Amino acid sequence: MTTILFIEQMLNGLGYGFMLFLLAAGLTLVFGIMDVMNLAHGSLFMAGAYVAAHVHGRTGSFVIGVLSALAVVLVLALVLEVFLVRRLYGREHLAQVLATFGVILVADDAVKLIWGAAPIMASAPALLSGPIELLPGLMYPSYRLLILAAGVLVAVGLYLLVNHTRVGMLVRAGASNRRMAEFMGVRVGQVFSMVFLLGATLAALAGALMGPLTAVQVGMGEEILIPSLVVLVIGGIGSVRGAFVAAMVVGMVDTIGRAFLPLLLRSFLSPTLVSDLAPAMAGLATYALMACVLAFKPAGLFPARG
Repeated sequence: MTTILFIEQMLNGLGYGFMLFLLAAGLTLVFGIMDVMNLAHGSLFMAGAYVAAHVHGRTGSFVIGVLSALAVVLVLALVLEVFLVRRLYGREHLAQVLATFGVILVADDAVKLIWGAAPIMASAPALLSGPIELLPGLMYPSYRLLILAAGVLVAVGLYLLVNHTRVGMLVRAGASNRRMAEFMGVRVGQVFSMVFLLGATLAALAGALMGPLTAVQVGMGEEILIPSLVVLVIGGIGSVRGAFVAAMVVGMVDTIGRAFLPLLLRSFLSPTLVSDLAPAMAGLATYALMACVLAFKPAGLFPARG
């Protein structure tokens, strides 16, 4: 294992962690503040990826594709919030899970109807199609650097929004004691709607940025939803800071496990056994991490206050 390879995989882990953060931040806001378990969050991620890939292919502009994805998913989220999510406020979590799981089934069938069942390939913008030399001998894809920069900007923006703005104060007030906040004149329903739309926008952004790195296909939202829920549990429900830290840790653990665990196992196991065993062990690493965290901190690393 060379130093260049190690640095490359660390950067890949950060990039994957930032994508998880974009998705998990929306989940932790919706669940931690609104107390709504929205399994359809992954479908919004998938919709963002499909719309961005489609518009980018038609117009040739990656920026227009991303903006179109944000706009379309925002409209879809508004419809979903008005006609379904509002009716789930205060309901038990089982009802929320069943209702939003139904949205997943509808979304997957809608995607098959519009784009077909076959995956589509999204391309990165032409200006970011080549690598950049970060260090002597270290050539890294420029598009992955864009993902890192976007993740940092979103993390800083969310921190400032939640902790240093009047909107963030209203969000925290509604989450801590909805009835008291309503007595004080806060329109909690509107605040919750804004939180849901913000989470949907982050999911759409994650899907639009992730599309060029993976195949855009039916079910991609459910695939990334599971590790996002792991991030939610590890970081602490309702904590943006916890979601960020947990996403970075999970991204690193997953990437390092998939990149370096096969190299370690090949030293004392046959290549055939390694090819079967290594992916399974790497996939279990994040769940083992979650179990260890819950054993010592059942509320997560940074549980939300209030």
